[in-house]
Amino acid sequence: MPQESTNTVMKTKRKTKKNFINVIDVSKRYSLGEVLVKALDNVTVSINRGEIVSIVGPSGSGKTTLLNLIGALDYIDSGTITVDGQELSKLSDKELSFVRRETIGYVFQNFNLLEELNAEKNIEMPLILSKKSKEERKKRVEELLNSVGLLERRNHKPDQLSGGEQQRVAIARALANNPEIILADEPTGNLDSSTGKRILNLLIDLSKEHKKTLVFVTHDNEQAILAQRQLVMNDGTIIKDFSK
Repeated sequence: MPQESTNTVMKTKRKTKKNFINVIDVSKRYSLGEVLVKALDNVTVSINRGEIVSIVGPSGSGKTTLLNLIGALDYIDSGTITVDGQELSKLSDKELSFVRRETIGYVFQNFNLLEELNAEKNIEMPLILSKKSKEERKKRVEELLNSVGLLERRNHKPDQLSGGEQQRVAIARALANNPEIILADEPTGNLDSSTGKRILNLLIDLSKEHKKTLVFVTHDNEQAILAQRQLVMNDGTIIKDFSK
């Protein structure tokens, strides 16, 4: 192989290992009536491919805002966010939709399941949107139901499932398109402590097993320390960043 090609491959490999998510000098403000609230204040942080990271801090510290900006669910006021080499602010709406659908899987506190669909169909929805074939969808849904232990509950609708079961469906749905990144906003917030711990451990275990980058928001320090790395936020800034 020519030297130039070798160097290119090496650079590509280095890029895929580190700095998978880059947040540089990002600020975000919201208007509450006549009051301008600074949700994020010049935040800079990098997250490596395959890292499991928690974002912890009190209410109003900027945790969810940071997660939503990384997930392309909101727009920055200043700074840059790059995900896998793509600067989000430079992407078109169509390209952002593709990133949200194919690169990132979301897990929300309120589950956000479609009430009229059973567990199987809820998990299948992202695959339908990605225009996967019927055979591909069937195989993938089966794999995911098995991975979250819900094969026997596949035909149950959300109101027939417990909170923990609903969140397991939501986790399976987040993994449906095999995204590189899983973003979870208070994924155990609506669950009792015992169920919440099991769900978070499941999410972490699945992320490790499938080599996903997982970033989850919590206000619970006991949950935060389950991650490989913790970002502590307050008043729109990261005040601590430490690993195990």
